[in-house]
Amino acid sequence: MPNPHDNPDALRELQDAIYKERVLRARAMTESERLDAVFELTNFVFQNMLAGAMWQKGLTDTDEGWQEVRRRLDRLQKMHDRGRFTNEPPSGSPAPGPQLAAICSL
Repeated sequence: MPNPHDNPDALRELQDAIYKERVLRARAMTESERLDAVFELTNFVFQNMLAGAMWQKGLTDTDEGWQEVRRRLDRLQKMHDRGRFTNEPPSGSPAPGPQLAAICSL
């Protein structure tokens, strides 16, 4: 199989196929399975935040690592509260491409 990174169209097709598979799998889940998946993903992300903070600060004590994660999350919350961080796209940003719209409509 050729490297999809060598061909932008092939890469986009691969990305769309992966996204479509994930969307279809999520839609087939029960509410309980979705909730379990959310907690699993959240725990994974928090463990990665802890590992990253400990590595960046050179820490070995997990309590200190969690304190650093908390400090970083507090900083993000303050930025959000001041309107400098948002999860909304900027006004005038382009809409998702036709491939994404087609996948989402499945």
